[in-house]
Amino acid sequence: MLKKNFSLLIGCLMITFSFAQKEKGEAYISKYKNIAMSEMMRSGVPAAITLAQGILESQYGESDLCLQSNNHFGIKCKTEWSGDKVYHDDDAKNECFRSYPSAEASFKDHSDFLRNRPYYTSLFLLDPSDYESWAYGLKQAGYATEKDYPQKLLKVINDYNLNQYTLLVLKTKHNFPSIDETSNTTITNSVSPELKVAKEVKAKPVVININEVQKETEDTRTSPVTKKTFKNISSSNNYPEGVFTINHTKVLYAKAGTSLLSLANQFDISLSKLLDFNDMNEADILDNGSLIFIEKKLKKGSSDFHVVANNESLYDVCQKEGVRLENILEYNSLKKNMQPLPGEKIYLRMLAPIHPRAITVSTNTINNSSK
Repeated sequence: MLKKNFSLLIGCLMITFSFAQKEKGEAYISKYKNIAMSEMMRSGVPAAITLAQGILESQYGESDLCLQSNNHFGIKCKTEWSGDKVYHDDDAKNECFRSYPSAEASFKDHSDFLRNRPYYTSLFLLDPSDYESWAYGLKQAGYATEKDYPQKLLKVINDYNLNQYTLLVLKTKHNFPSIDETSNTTITNSVSPELKVAKEVKAKPVVININEVQKETEDTRTSPVTKKTFKNISSSNNYPEGVFTINHTKVLYAKAGTSLLSLANQFDISLSKLLDFNDMNEADILDNGSLIFIEKKLKKGSSDFHVVANNESLYDVCQKEGVRLENILEYNSLKKNMQPLPGEKIYLRMLAPIHPRAITVSTNTINNSSK
C-alpha cells in the first residue's frame, strides 16, 4: 500500500512539473515570438529555431546568464566581441559570455551570429520551414556540444508547434512590427489577423519559394536599417521615406536630382560637413538615388563583415553599412581605387584575417562622388 501511494505521489509530482514547464514555455513564447518573427524578416533565421534555442539555452528565460545579462542563447564572447561581458562556468570554468542591455539585443546578436559566420552559411540554403534540417545543421556546425542537441530542439519545436511562426513570416511577410516596435515586456496586438489566431490554428505546410525568401533576407542583412516601418517604403528602393538610422546614424534616401546643398540647408548643417559625412567630394545634384547621412558615420559596423554583391563598390559598402570609408580601407588593407570581387568579405569591425580579393580600377570608374 505504501509503495502504491509513493508511486502515485511521484506520478502527481511529474504531472505537476510537466504542467509547470508547459506554462513556462508558453509564457516565453508569448513574450518573445514577435521579436523572433521580426528577426526572421531581418536575417532569415527561422522563428521556430530562434524560439526553440532561446527556450533551451535560457531555460525558459530563467537561467542565471539570462537573468543577469539578457543572454538568451548562451553566446560566448569570441575575439571580436567589444560589448559588455559576464563570466560563468560552462565547458570550462569562468568562461566569458556576452552581456546585452535588453532581450531584443540578444535576439538580434543571435541572428547576426548565425548569419555572419561561415560555419552556418549552408543553413541559409535550406527551406526555412525545414526545422529538422536546421536543428541537425546547427549541431553539425558546432553551435552546441550536447550530442542530443538536435533532438532537444525538435522536441521543443513540436511540443509548442513553433513552426507556425516560421510559416506565418513566410505567409505574411510585411505585416509585422519591427524589432524596435516590440518590447520585451509588452507585446502589442498590432499584427495581422493570422498572427492573432496562430495559437489556436495549427499551420499546415505550405510551398515556399526559397529563392524569394533568401533574396529578401539577404537584402535586409546587407543594409542593417533600424527604426524602419514596412509601410511607406519607396517603390524604387528598400529604404523608408524620411530620416531613419543605419548603424545608429541618421540617414535618408535621396532620389536622383536631389540637391545636396538643399539637404544641408534643410538639416542646418554646412555642405562641407554633409560631404564629409558621406565620404564625398564636391558635388551638388545627385545623378543617382543615394543614401545620404546627416551625421558622421561610425568607425565600426553593426556586423562583423559585409559580403560583396555584384557591381558593388567600396563606397556602396560604406554607405549601406554606415561605416566610414577610411576605416573600411584600413580594416581590409585596401585602397580607394580597388574594387572588391563579388562574394568577398569586407570586414567592418576589425582587421580582416584574410585580405579580400580586389582589382584595381581606373579613377574614371570609381564612384564619382566618393573621395
